[in-house]
Amino acid sequence: MLWRGRRQSDNIEDDRSDSGGGGIGGGPGQFRIPIGGRAGGGGSIFLVILVVLAGWYFGFDPSTILGGGDGGLLPGGGGQITDNSGGPDSGTAPANDEMKQFVATVLAETEDTWTGIFKSQGLTYEDPKLVLFSGQVRSACGFASAAAGPFYCPGDHKVYLDMTFFQQLDQQFGASGEFARAYVIAHEVGHHVQNLTGIMSKFNQMRQSMSEADANQLSVRIELQADCFAGVWAHYTGQKGILEQGDIESALNAAKQIGDDTLQKKMQGYVVPESFNHGTSQQRQTWLARGYKSGKLSDCNTLSGPL
Repeated sequence: MLWRGRRQSDNIEDDRSDSGGGGIGGGPGQFRIPIGGRAGGGGSIFLVILVVLAGWYFGFDPSTILGGGDGGLLPGGGGQITDNSGGPDSGTAPANDEMKQFVATVLAETEDTWTGIFKSQGLTYEDPKLVLFSGQVRSACGFASAAAGPFYCPGDHKVYLDMTFFQQLDQQFGASGEFARAYVIAHEVGHHVQNLTGIMSKFNQMRQSMSEADANQLSVRIELQADCFAGVWAHYTGQKGILEQGDIESALNAAKQIGDDTLQKKMQGYVVPESFNHGTSQQRQTWLARGYKSGKLSDCNTLSGPL
């Protein structure tokens, strides 16, 4: 990725010197890069809810699919999802270190892309903040440690990143390359887009009355949409001529390596499909590639139909 010399975002909060090590777990409401999975049951009511949610977001009448109804299936409540992730602790670093410059440049590219997309639809894009931390951090979603990996907190509209996760992405997951790292940032920004458009708040309300298994299945669709949004960003970034040969393949490999099935096989030797909450490796690659190929938000409808 030809990122050097390009605009860097001012929306970086460098809290590495204020962060400390420790084993504090992630708080509620954080949308993360997954590590491993949990066993759980199954269910079907989420399929009806998905149709209603998809109708609300993509502008079609859900009664044409449900055979009646007015979308009143959305329950109240404000519960939100949590995921398990992994990443080593990190120390402080110079304020102008190269990796920080890379992150600031990728964030600037997402700002430019999403500002343009929102403007084309008569909307105003609100830039998220990206917080760099070391060891542990407090967000509006609670405490999180570096062992929790990158995450987005809808409560404060911020992406949180301990950059040593990039080392883990390379060394432990086998997902090397700058654009693999850019994909991680773009995925979390994709959750910010969902937050701005209301998708995330609707989901968080709905899951309050759902079983863990049903919430997991809906979470998969939310996460795959964030992957697709990352692909949309990559599409427009490619049009600028700053992608290099192998960049997209690098991002697709990263999506493969952090699929629920791949991580579960690596961690426990077997998979528990009903516990998936981010999507299989194939699904993550498919939706990332779909967004990249078309560059259209309308092609990122993961909220209804087969995945």
